[in-house]
Amino acid sequence: MLAILDYKAGNQTSVLRALRSLDIPAEVTASPEVIMDAEGVIFPGVGAAGQAMAQLTSTGMDRILRRCVEAQKPLLGICLGCQILLERSEENDTPTLGIVPGVCRRFLPEWEDGGRPIRIPHMGWNSIKARPSALLEGITSDAQFYFVHSFYPDPAPEWVIATCTYGRTFAAIYGRPGLWAVQFHPEKSGRPGLRLLSNFYRCCRQAKETTHV
Repeated sequence: MLAILDYKAGNQTSVLRALRSLDIPAEVTASPEVIMDAEGVIFPGVGAAGQAMAQLTSTGMDRILRRCVEAQKPLLGICLGCQILLERSEENDTPTLGIVPGVCRRFLPEWEDGGRPIRIPHMGWNSIKARPSALLEGITSDAQFYFVHSFYPDPAPEWVIATCTYGRTFAAIYGRPGLWAVQFHPEKSGRPGLRLLSNFYRCCRQAKETTHV
C-alpha cells in the first residue's frame, strides 16, 4: 500500500484517483503509523512553499518525512513536494526540508522561450530529456508531461535525472534509487504519468521484497 501524505496542501485526491485507476492500493493519510507501515510514500502538493512548510512543521509531518528517508522507505515528491525536499525556496526566502541539496528558484519574466518572453506560471505539456531511471522504464523519449509552476527545482547536478526547457533548462526529475521527485504532475499526464506512478509502485514492492530477504 502507498501512503499519500495529507498535510492540507493540495492535490492528494487526484493522485489517489490516478493510483486507483491502476489498481494500486493507496490511502491519503496523516497517520505516522500508516505512513511508516506503507510500502512507499507519495509527497504531493500545490500552493506556496512557506504555507506548506508551516503546515508540515505544525503537524510533525516534516519529521515523518525525514524518518521515511532515514528508513530508506521509497518516496516520491510531486510538484510542491518536489520543491520543498530541497534546502530553500526563493518563494519568500523559505527554508525547506533540506533532504536533498539544492534550491527552488523563481522563473523570471525576461527569459524567453522560442524567442518570446515566457509566461509565468509555466503551464502546459512539455517533453523531458532524461537519463536511464527505473522511474521512467517503458516511457518513450517523446513522452510529454503536464507542468504548472512558477518556481523550479535546482538540485545538486549529480541528483538530476531529467530536464525540461522553459526559459532555461531545469530539473524536471531528480533523485536516487528510492528517493525521487518530479516537478510535473504525473497524475495529470496521461499514460506516461500513469506509467511513472506504476513504476514507482513496482520499485516500492521490490524494495519491500529486498528488505525481507
